[in-house]
Amino acid sequence: MGVAFRGVGCVRGLLGNVCLGTTSYFNAQFSCSKWARSMSLVPIVLDKTNHGERAYDIYSRLLKDRIICLMGPINDEIASLVIAQLLYLQSEDKKLPIHLYINSPGGVVTAGLAVYDTMQYIRPAVATWCVGQASSMGSLLLAAGAPGLRFALPHARIMIHQPSGSAHGQASDIKIHAEEILKMRKILNAIYATHTKQPIEQIEKWMDRDYFMTADEAVTAGIVDRVLKEAPSAKTEVHGQPHSIKKPSSC
Repeated sequence: MGVAFRGVGCVRGLLGNVCLGTTSYFNAQFSCSKWARSMSLVPIVLDKTNHGERAYDIYSRLLKDRIICLMGPINDEIASLVIAQLLYLQSEDKKLPIHLYINSPGGVVTAGLAVYDTMQYIRPAVATWCVGQASSMGSLLLAAGAPGLRFALPHARIMIHQPSGSAHGQASDIKIHAEEILKMRKILNAIYATHTKQPIEQIEKWMDRDYFMTADEAVTAGIVDRVLKEAPSAKTEVHGQPHSIKKPSSC
């Protein structure tokens, strides 16, 4: 069973098809394939070096500046790419922070948790930036950034809610899947509570339904630390934070 965070317009159920509507398996696959096709139009940029000019796709060039872009639905393929980049940047420098830009409607819980665990595992601090939206698993990864390094742009939207999934077959099998979703919900609630410093009761209340937040409301909720209205101007800082900032020991 693939457990996924629900998307907007998803209809709840207790058994059988727990998730129906816009985030059905077919529509999720269609959305991912459509996003993948758009990635074929990635711009190429030229970078001047001592040996002449070198061509990069835009994402590889950003990676040189320790910037990772998580754009689109979170599935196993996207998670694998993000994890590989996190591990690569750790091997390059264990002290400089990594910047994870998020514009995602969410996706598969297990894929998102793989990225989450890697963020907590590696030694560099991971700064998270919400541009556009961070919904569902996207909001969890946003909240999981290093304390003081979680940002949102002014018109970003953040949404949290409980996970859902679908199951079919014998009644005993459906019961097993339903119990697994409940276990997953408990795990996700605990993660949100850890990073937002909110009481678990408050997290459970928010997660019961789709809970939308503006960037400023996300600051109040503890999901992000600051709303940035303009880029930092100090040349000694990377996106408003010192180059050598270290991950807190609690992460």
